[in-house]
Amino acid sequence: AIDMHEIGESFIIRRARRHLEKGRVVVFAGGTGNPYFTTDTAATLRASEINAVMIIKATTVDGVYTRDPNKYDDAVKLDKLTSDQAMEDDIKVMDDTSIALAKENKLPIIVCNMFDKGNLLAIINGDTTLCSIVE
Repeated sequence: AIDMHEIGESFIIRRARRHLEKGRVVVFAGGTGNPYFTTDTAATLRASEINAVMIIKATTVDGVYTRDPNKYDDAVKLDKLTSDQAMEDDIKVMDDTSIALAKENKLPIIVCNMFDKGNLLAIINGDTTLCSIVE
């Protein structure tokens, strides 16, 4: 990983948890600096380390679909699915390592459209009607 002290602090679990305890917002950017770890896996790892209550995967579609809705008209949106279903049916929410890590840490993955104004605030306030949930 590349340190970027001009932008923010290097990740230290204890420090991140302390910031959260003080009501501060902690933003994770980039990966872990380890090969074979996707940014999704890095996000899931960091969420697990700070005992997050959920992972929000903001993307270009409004949830999880049976197929790519940008390519296939018959794609069906799945409002809820299990992590096992996502892996067994090869539904590309995140890579399997990320999904397995989220499952192991009981972290729901909320998939939403990052371009829909107000989506993140709605999710944080408990409204997941415009998203999909992987549990």
